[in-house]
Parts: sequence; structure tokens; C-alpha cells
Amino acid sequence: MNKQWTSLITCLIIILIISQSALAIPAFARRYKFSCNTCHDPFPRLKDYGDEFAGNGFIEPKEEKSRDYISAGDDKLWLNRDFPIAIRFDAFTMMENQGDVERDMQTPYGLKLLSGGTLYKNIGYYFYFYIYERGEVAGLEDAYIHFDNVFNSKLDIMVGQFQTCDPLMKRELRLSYEDYHIYKTRIGASRTNLAYDRGVIFAYGIEKTGTDIVAMITNGNGIPEAGSNHRFDSDSYKNVGLRVAQGIGENIGIGGFYYRGEEAKLNGATIFIDTTNVVQYFGPDVVLNLGKLTFTGQYLIRMDSNPNFIANPDETQTNGICAELVFAPKYDQSDFYWTLLYNNIESDIAAHNYHTVTLSGTYLMARNLRLIAEYIHDLEAENNLFILGLVSGF
Repeated sequence: MNKQWTSLITCLIIILIISQSALAIPAFARRYKFSCNTCHDPFPRLKDYGDEFAGNGFIEPKEEKSRDYISAGDDKLWLNRDFPIAIRFDAFTMMENQGDVERDMQTPYGLKLLSGGTLYKNIGYYFYFYIYERGEVAGLEDAYIHFDNVFNSKLDIMVGQFQTCDPLMKRELRLSYEDYHIYKTRIGASRTNLAYDRGVIFAYGIEKTGTDIVAMITNGNGIPEAGSNHRFDSDSYKNVGLRVAQGIGENIGIGGFYYRGEEAKLNGATIFIDTTNVVQYFGPDVVLNLGKLTFTGQYLIRMDSNPNFIANPDETQTNGICAELVFAPKYDQSDFYWTLLYNNIESDIAAHNYHTVTLSGTYLMARNLRLIAEYIHDLEAENNLFILGLVSGF
């Protein structure tokens, strides 16, 4: 039996064992006895309170009770009485007017096993295991320990795996099937993008001015398996990032982002240190919260000094735009939501160009079950895609 099937069967056994206590509501709502819309609008999109809850390491201090933990006579040991667990199930049907397969049943598209909660005072954890993603056992993606209010300050530290674009626009929280493409695009033979990576995040908030500062250090090569030398990074270089965001009143937020890294050329297990690529991202972002309307926009410039690791390189520039408008007719009590999403990538390497306009409608059948109808027009490939699907959490 191959490794992927062994992993899948193991995870399914775990789900069966815990399913009696899992019930039919997501883990955090089950733990604290509040509705999904306390944090989500709708799930997985976060409201302000949900953002604050996540920023506190998935801990609600006012609701932490000693009865929620097993007493072992040790003040330094907090064991959850019931291990928090949840499942996310996504299924879609796609229709398009080009391609070899014009109609595709993606049922399921993905199945996730999620857990998160309190580890100790001001320390939380979160992870999810992608049991099934596009037909494969994908493994761990988000997985980190969160230290909240370190040294009784406004400093938070996260250690583990995360998406480096999370301080900008969180891909995992979007309502649409269509993605935020500038974050996951790799240029040429580069291994660097702004999706998943391993590292450390430092976040600091200045309440008096409404300023948030996020700094990060990452490997810069994604989250591949460890090599034969038991190392996860493919070279000795590390990437660093910085985002500064400023709130203006209650409805406007603006930010600036800079990210830099260097990577060496790989040829199997061999590293050519004298052939490297310097990657830089920089650009502004904006959030407008207008009640029923929420607009989020990102403009990024990516510069690669040598993305194909050749002897006489030319610097390559890639410009990316991602803009999203979400309309909630009845605010957080809406059953219907509309999303208008625009993606545009223009690169000196034309193969990476991408240009789509997306209109997505969401109907909230239940707090933890939503239906999706989506139209994607690909201006680059002159293709039309129609998506019907459902997303559930339980």
C-alpha cells in the first residue's frame, strides 16, 4: 500500500474515533457555545471579532473555564477535556467552453481535518490536514503555535507553517472558487511565492495610533518534504518580509508590504551558490469597510534578478493586481452574498500572464453550509467557466 493511501486511511480512522464528540458544528463554536456568525460573515470569511479571536491565538479569555480542562494537579499543564476538531468539505461542478473536458465533477474537491485552541495561558495552536485535495493527500498546510501578548505587550509570535500573504489577503478565507493569483504565482524556475512557507511571524499593534506591524522570516522555498539531509530549506538563504498597516477612522485601512529573498539554483541534490535569484515584492494595499460593501485591493510588483538561473540574466518584472468587492445585503445576517473579484498579472515572462473577472454568488443554506454559483471570464485565454458547488464545515 503506498504512502498516500496509508495516510488517508489513518486519518479516516481518527475521524471515526472522534466523530461521536465532534457533533455537527465547527470546533470553536462547539467549544465556546456561540454561533458561527459570531466570527464569520459568512464562513470562512472573518468579521472583526473573528480576526481578534484568531489574533488572540484562538483563545477567548473570558470564556476559559477550569472545567474545560483535565486537572492533573499541575498548574503548568492545560489539557483540553474534549479535543477540538472540525471537518471542511468542498465539492464543485465546473463547466467551460474550452479545453478537453468541458464538464467536470469535482466532488469532492477538498476535505480538511482542522483543530485549534488553547495550549496554555496566552498560547494557542492551529492546524489543518488536507486529507484530500484535488485527488491527492496533500498533508499539512497551516500548522503553527501562536504566542499572544508576549512579555505582557502587544507582541504576538507565530511559529510554524503559514501563508506569507496572510497579513495582506487571506486566501483560505475567500468566498470564491477563483483564487488570489498573484500570491501563488512562481516566476520562471523560482521556488518563491507568497503562499505557504515555514518560518516565524512577529506581529505588533500600536493601539494609540491604530498601526499594525508584521515582520516575518521564512525559508523561502514553500513547504516541500525534507531532503535526504533532513533539511527543509533547499539553500542557506532566508527570506524576510515587513508589512505596516494603518487604520484611518473605523472604515479605512491602508498598508505597505515588502518581501525579499535569495535562492540558489538546484540541480537534483546539487546547489549552485554562484547562480542565485534575488526576489523582491513591494506594493500597497487598501481595505474599505462601507457596511454592506467591503473592498479589498492589492497591487504588487515582483522583481526577479535571475528567475531561470542562467549565465547572463535579465531582470524580470511582474506586476499583479487583486481586487475584491463583497456585498452583504443584510450585513452579517445576510443569506445571500455577492463577490466581484479581479485578477491581473502582467510579467516579462508572458507565460505567467493571467487576467480574469469573477462574479460569485453565495447562498447560506445553514450557518455551516453554503452554496456557490460562480462565473469566471478569462480575458487572457478567452475562456468562460461556470462553477456550481457547496462548502460545508462540521
